[in-house]
Formats: sequence, C-alpha cells, structure tokens
Amino acid sequence: MEEKKDFYQLVDEIYAQDLRYKPDAYEFLMQGLYFTQKKLKRLGHISGRELSEGLRDFSIEQFGPMARTVFSHWGVTQTQDLGNMVYNMINKGVLSKTEEDSLDDFKDVFDFQEAFANVLRDSVMKLNNDHQNNS
Repeated sequence: MEEKKDFYQLVDEIYAQDLRYKPDAYEFLMQGLYFTQKKLKRLGHISGRELSEGLRDFSIEQFGPMARTVFSHWGVTQTQDLGNMVYNMINKGVLSKTEEDSLDDFKDVFDFQEAFANVLRDSVMKLNNDHQNNS
C-alpha cells in the first residue's frame, strides 16, 4: 500500500519539477484558497478568476504594501503564474478541477503593478478615515 504523502512532501515534489515558484507560494495559495472560500461563503470549487482576486485581497491583508514584493520573491508576477501553480497542484492531486476549468481562467485577471501600486496609500487613507470616524 502506498503511503499517503502530506502537503509539504507534494510541494517538494512540485518544486523539484518546476523551480519557477518557491514552496512558500504554494502554502500561501492554499491559505488564500480558504480565505477566498470563506469570503465567498462557499465551500468547495471556486473559479480561477475568483481565486486570483481572492489571492490578491489576501496578500494585501497579509503583506500590505509588501504584497507585490513577496509575490515577486516567490516568482509570481502575473495571474497566469497563480494558474500555473494551481495546475501543478492539480497534477499532484492536491487540488481538483471541473470540466469547465482551464488554465486560461487565470490569464490577465488583474495587472500586478496596478493591483498593488496604491496599497500603502489606500491603507493610510483607511487609517485616517477610521481615526476620523472614531474621533
């Protein structure tokens, strides 16, 4: 009987075959998947577009103005990279897909430069608004 591999073993195997994305990015992707499912109040399947947008929001929540830098460090510079990682995990049986799902679902969902360009400004403005509302 074959031993069931844990998530980290599978990620190590993925990384050995595809060095483009650091192992930490896969763990973040899974955390972002759960974040997105919770945000959408939906268990189970979500689309590539929904996951991409959820990962954008989760990264801003987790890393603030450093989100784009963290993604870049992991080798992720466009939403297509998120799709490549998802399909790497599908191929290892970590995630699954439906007949309607395609790698193209991740293509050009948003522009990383635009999505993360104003995170610092937006967070400062939110802090100022929160402070004014609490005064």
